[in-house]
Parts: sequence; C-alpha cells; structure tokens
Amino acid sequence: MMQRLETELFKTVVAATPLISMDLIVRNTNGQILLGLRNNRPAQGFWFVPGGRIGKDETFTQAFSRLTAIELGHELSLDDATFLGPYQHFYADNFSGNAFSTHYVVLGYQLTLELDLSALPNEQHQGYQWWSEAELLKSEHVHANTKAYFSHQYK
Repeated sequence: MMQRLETELFKTVVAATPLISMDLIVRNTNGQILLGLRNNRPAQGFWFVPGGRIGKDETFTQAFSRLTAIELGHELSLDDATFLGPYQHFYADNFSGNAFSTHYVVLGYQLTLELDLSALPNEQHQGYQWWSEAELLKSEHVHANTKAYFSHQYK
C-alpha cells in the first residue's frame, strides 16, 4: 500500500521534483474514452483520464493494480493494458494552491473495459462520461494533457 507523506513534506517534494504517475486511457468496446471531471488540483474542473502517482518502492505492476482498484473500482493486471509511452504534464498550480508548479512524468496505459459509470469512485472525479476522440479533442473542457494521448500535436 502506498504511504502518503505529511502535507508540508509533500509540498516540498512537489515544489522541487517531478512526480511519476500512470494514466489509464480506458476505452469501451465502442472505442469511446472514459473521462472524469477533476475535483482536485492540478487540472481541477477539467475532464481528465483516471490515473495517479506511483509510490516509492512500488513496482509498475503493483501501482497499476492499486490505481485501477482505486480509480476504476476493479483491480486489473498490467498485462491487461498496452503501454502508450511516457508523457510530460506541466501545471502552473499544485494540490495546495498556486505557490508553485507541478511536473509529472506520466506513463500512459490503454485498456478496454466496460464500466458502470454510476459505480465509479468519486474522490478524484465528480462525474464520468464516455467521449469520442473527436469530441474530446474539440472540447475546451478537456485538459490539454488528456488530449495529448489522442493527438500528436500535443506531444
């Protein structure tokens, strides 16, 4: 289980270093992409793919299983996903406000899954929707870092 740092120490870490995370690019059998409306900074108020940080001493396999359980309500294996590659996410704000930026090195993983959107966890997202690639690429409400998974112009 990933241990959380005390808030002031975590602020120091975020202000001084990049964080490593995984994003889950979930498609349904119709090819639509799962996006959630972010509750928290960074990217608060934008539609975004599920995902989260990798903890210290946590393997990719362990992190993927933990994150799919927390974010999707189903613990899945890394073997169920396709690695899309590394991405860079830069935000002007951070989880605690605007005093410093946030930098993520993100490993993108794609998987196909049918989900009951009403049963998904709401700690990170206040609502979920299935989006077509064309819809999400056109929307000003979908964060540019999410669009990067679907359009080479954002890389």
